[in-house]
Amino acid sequence: MQETEARPIRILGISGSPRNMATDFLVREALKIAEEKYGAETDYFSARGKKLNFCIHCDFCIRTKEGCVHKDDISAELYDKMIWADAWIIGTPVYQGTLSAQTKTIMDRCRAVLAQNPRIFLNKVGMGIADGGDRMGGQEPAIQTILNFYVINEMIPVGGGSFGANLGGTFWSKDKGAEGVSEDSEGMRSLRKTLKKLIQTTQLVRRASSEKSEP
Repeated sequence: MQETEARPIRILGISGSPRNMATDFLVREALKIAEEKYGAETDYFSARGKKLNFCIHCDFCIRTKEGCVHKDDISAELYDKMIWADAWIIGTPVYQGTLSAQTKTIMDRCRAVLAQNPRIFLNKVGMGIADGGDRMGGQEPAIQTILNFYVINEMIPVGGGSFGANLGGTFWSKDKGAEGVSEDSEGMRSLRKTLKKLIQTTQLVRRASSEKSEP
């Protein structure tokens, strides 16, 4: 058996919220389910309280192949976690009908990793979670942006499928934070369906990779 099949699936959860409320709860809940139900190994990064500098398109990463010009918490903590993981869960609160600035900054700054190796994220699997204070406040457009990011970086995006999950985990917090999203039964169903797809797809990718590497 190949090493990739023998070890647990590695999942990275990223909360793009500046607060420890609904998004933080949901990403942690997804990781908890992944650990308890699927035996996954997990890691976590929260934007809360972190120094996150915007990409300024200075091309330092392109010219030097030495990572990002910004030596902040993304460089210090997140890049290695991204490379380590087989699959990602990116969660965002909905601001003005789309992603939070923190989530977008994290995604933009991935350019520095790809500059060193354009295929570093190839075939990693990714899903999205979005929560908003309104029932239809922009959750699906926010998740669509996350899925587009995965496609651009040669990752494999997954949604939850038809009848209840569609693009990913979508939640209505009613502006009550973790309490609000934990009470959203339809949202929790969409999360579980999408997470199941994430696990299944990651297993398929790892199996295919293992078979390809066999003599």
